[in-house]
Amino acid sequence: MAAIPSYFSDFLSDIRLTEAQIQDCKTGHSTLRKRLLEDDDLATIIIDTFLQGSYRRSTAVRPPNSKKLSDVDVIVVTTLDRFSTTPQQALNKFKQFLQKHYPSKYEIQGRSWAIKLSYVALDLVPTSAPSEAGKSMIKSASVTTVKTLSEAEDWVLKPSWKPEEERPTSTSFYKSLAEEKEWQSEPLWIPDRNVKEWDQTDPLSQILVTRNKNRAGNRHFVNVVKCLKWWRNTQKAKPKYPKSYPLEHLAWTCCPDGIKSVAEGVVQVLEQVRDRYKVNADLKETPFLPDHGVPTHNVLHRVSGDDWSAFHAIVSEAADLARKAFDEEEVRESAIFWKELFGDKFPDPPGEPDKGGKQGGFTPRERVSIIGGGRFG
Repeated sequence: MAAIPSYFSDFLSDIRLTEAQIQDCKTGHSTLRKRLLEDDDLATIIIDTFLQGSYRRSTAVRPPNSKKLSDVDVIVVTTLDRFSTTPQQALNKFKQFLQKHYPSKYEIQGRSWAIKLSYVALDLVPTSAPSEAGKSMIKSASVTTVKTLSEAEDWVLKPSWKPEEERPTSTSFYKSLAEEKEWQSEPLWIPDRNVKEWDQTDPLSQILVTRNKNRAGNRHFVNVVKCLKWWRNTQKAKPKYPKSYPLEHLAWTCCPDGIKSVAEGVVQVLEQVRDRYKVNADLKETPFLPDHGVPTHNVLHRVSGDDWSAFHAIVSEAADLARKAFDEEEVRESAIFWKELFGDKFPDPPGEPDKGGKQGGFTPRERVSIIGGGRFG
């Protein structure tokens, strides 16, 4: 079996956000959130803001197109009443703010405002008022933190949780944190101006289940998602759907706990999608994948039956290739297969050995060496 973890480590280094892109994301979302909370006109309606999306869940990949910007979703929790405020009215509450701080750089979308800066893309997503208990949760450090799942691997949705640099040194803090029960996330309502209705979403639940799956998968799951997103974005762009979060949700549904490497997770997800949803593909019908926290929502609702059938075909092809790469014991052949699956960003296989038995300055390995543990395999 060929997990070739060093190859995947190099591959992931080349497809995850660069340090410069991460800093751009931080600058963009921190500035936006600070301006929102300090705006006098919005002060009466904003409870607080928090991050959601692939950036927050640490499943974002580097934009394959150099002209495409990294993006960050900012949830703005408000006191707006969804029964007396239309979705269009809710979105319009932020127009003056956007004109003041981001003139000519914003545009309205179905459920949010898109802000496109020179260095990052931001999504401002307003939501209506949560319950009174929910308001306390929203204002806690465990929700408002700027830390991603990778930056704070001990993150929990608890009242006392704080980022490591803000924690007291006393042991009582950790004892209290350990004894606290984790909050139950609750759905928020977001304005959908296209259908003129408020709809539910539960971004905190999505973060929680990603954290749990990553821990259950030896910290490999978020990297499995990155690999699959890169494959989808760069190697198999058609059909248009599913992609992005629906693809991530599929990976969550199909990735077993206990995976020992990223390579194993990739193989398992592709094979499970192929096998579980073959009947749907044959019938050209869209599977129903309940959303986290809002189980009446189908994450794949935008995917037509024809698109699902076409997507299943490319997944089946990829599953066969990934299995061949994973089962191959010779390093060179395994790397060739993985590179065929993931494209040029995957490291080149070792070259042909010369007459002295050397290979590019090192002694070639006849079999794959399996490196145990860690987050890179």
